[in-house]
Amino acid sequence: MATEGQSPPMSWRDSYRGMSSDNIKGLILALSSSLFIGASFIVKKKGLKKAGASGIRAGVGGYSYLYEPLWWVGMITMIVGEIANFAAYAFAPAILVTPLGALSIIISAVLAHIILRERLHIFGILGCALCVVGSTTIVLHAPQERGIESVTEVWDLAMEPGFLLYAALVITAVFILIFHFIPQYGQTHIMVYIGVCSLVGSLSVMSVKALGIALKLTLSGMNQLVYPQTWVFTLVVITCVLTQMNYLNKALDTFNTAVVSPIYYVMFTSLTILASVIMFKDWDRQSPTQVITEMCGFVTILGGTFLLHRTKDMVDGMFPFIIFIIDRLLSILTRNLWLGVWYLPAWFLDSEK
Repeated sequence: MATEGQSPPMSWRDSYRGMSSDNIKGLILALSSSLFIGASFIVKKKGLKKAGASGIRAGVGGYSYLYEPLWWVGMITMIVGEIANFAAYAFAPAILVTPLGALSIIISAVLAHIILRERLHIFGILGCALCVVGSTTIVLHAPQERGIESVTEVWDLAMEPGFLLYAALVITAVFILIFHFIPQYGQTHIMVYIGVCSLVGSLSVMSVKALGIALKLTLSGMNQLVYPQTWVFTLVVITCVLTQMNYLNKALDTFNTAVVSPIYYVMFTSLTILASVIMFKDWDRQSPTQVITEMCGFVTILGGTFLLHRTKDMVDGMFPFIIFIIDRLLSILTRNLWLGVWYLPAWFLDSEK
C-alpha cells in the first residue's frame, strides 16, 4: 500500500505511453550522428591516403593532410555528427542516445569494405558484434544523470579526491604513451594511438558535459559565462579535442579503418563511463545487479576487442584451421559437460554420507 504523499508504483504498461515527440527528435538526431561520424572515418581515410601520396604521411608525423580538401570534408562531416549527437542529448535521455553511437562502427566497417577495399573477415564481424553488445549493455544499465543547477557544482565534483586521482593517472598514462611507447610501437601496435585518444577523450567528455550544462542554464536565464570555471572547462575541451584528432589521424593512417573504429569506440565508451562513475558517483545509486551487469558488459567488450585485434590481418587460408580449433574446443567442452552431468549425482551422494 502506498504511503501518504507517495504515488502508487506503476507497472510498465501504465508507464509506457509510446515515444514522445522529443524522444523521436532525439532518435533521429542520434541516428544522423552515427551516419555522419561513421562516414567521416572513411572520408578522412581517403584524404589521408591522398595526402600521403604527395607528402609526409600522418602516421610518421606529417601534416600534409591539412592541405587536402577531402580530409577537411571528412572533418566537417565528423563535426556535423558530433553536433547532432550533442543536440540529441537535449531532446532524449542518454539511455536512448548513447547506445546508438555503436551504429557508427557498423557504418564505418561496411563503407571501409566497399570503398576502401579493406577486408572485414567473419571473425572481425563477430568482434564488432561483441563490442557493440558489450558497450550497449554497459550504457543501457548506466544510471540516469544527477540534476545539476550550476557549473560550479560540476567543478566541485571535479575537484574531489577520487576524480583528481583519476585525472592524474590519465594524464600520466598519456604522457608515457606519447613520449615512450609511440616512438617505439606506434607503427605496429594499434592500442598505443587509440589509448591516447580514449584516455584524453574521457576527460574531454566530462568537460563537454560541464559546458553543456552551462549552455543549457545560460539559455534558461541563469548566466554561467560569468564563472571562470566555464572557461577552464572550455580550455580543457579544446586541448583534449585537438589531441584526440591528432592521434586519431595517426591511427587511421596506419591501421585498418574497420579495426580502428570499433576499438576506439569500445575504449572511449568504457573510459568515459568509468570517468562518469568516479566523478558523478553513479554506482552509489545502483543496485548490485546493475553493477554486475555492467561488469559483464566490460568482459564482452574485452572479448570483442581481442577478437578484432587478433584477426585483423588474418588470411582466408586460416579459416579452416580456426574452424577446426573451435570444433575441437567445443567437442572437449561437450565431453567434459557430459562427464560432469554423469558424475555429479554420485559426487553429491558421496558428500551426503
